Amino acid sequence: MVGYLILLILVVVVLGASSSLRVIKQYEQGLVFRFGRVRAGIRSPGLAVLVPVADRMEKVNMQVVTMPVPAQEGITRDNVTVRVDAVVFFRVVDPVSAVVKVEDYRFAVGQVAQTSLRSIIGKSDLDDLLSDRERLNQGLEVMIDSPALEWGVHIDRVEIKDVALPESMKRSMSRQAEAERERRARVISADGEFQASQKLSDAARVMADTPAALQLRLLETVVEVAAEKNSTLVLPFPVELLRFLDRATSTEKKDNP
Repeated sequence: MVGYLILLILVVVVLGASSSLRVIKQYEQGLVFRFGRVRAGIRSPGLAVLVPVADRMEKVNMQVVTMPVPAQEGITRDNVTVRVDAVVFFRVVDPVSAVVKVEDYRFAVGQVAQTSLRSIIGKSDLDDLLSDRERLNQGLEVMIDSPALEWGVHIDRVEIKDVALPESMKRSMSRQAEAERERRARVISADGEFQASQKLSDAARVMADTPAALQLRLLETVVEVAAEKNSTLVLPFPVELLRFLDRATSTEKKDNP
């Protein structure tokens, strides 16, 4: 009988000792509640000893949490309906506040992120959502971090992932982009023609002042045409001969008035 009693006592002691030991991982911190009240000291990673029955431990993950924010639909300031989703990176900096001041800090951060995302959609233009995301990310971070700090949570960063547009808006933007590309092509073509005409005008003035240059250009054109196969070349009457005949005719008129 005494043996059974000793064995029973040993079993109770072993069970009590095992229930009073807790292992805290490297990325965790432990809060000890003694009769429902939080103890002052936060337990660091390692082995923690609790008082049986009186103590209860709650572990808090101190790692950076990546939380996707579901796509939120809203109307931008320029009356365009869009769907925007984002991702929030945050971590716990005060385990006591994260456990005591809010029931579920992950759920709370998620709800604040959704409402802030809808708010930022209504305050922004479509062009800002598409091209100025860095500024919007910073605005979202400030909007979410302000209430989160009261819960012992720090928002590391917020990133807008995607902006979904209606199909009609996509077609309109595609037509606008096509029209802009066509306008640029026409401007570039017109500018090229203007520059070419300026160069041709300069070349014409130089040739007009230097008849030999005009003759050289004529000979170059003849050589280029003659290089083509199966081509017939018709040479004009020599310009210099015409000028000689003109000068001779003028001299003869002066001699025989």
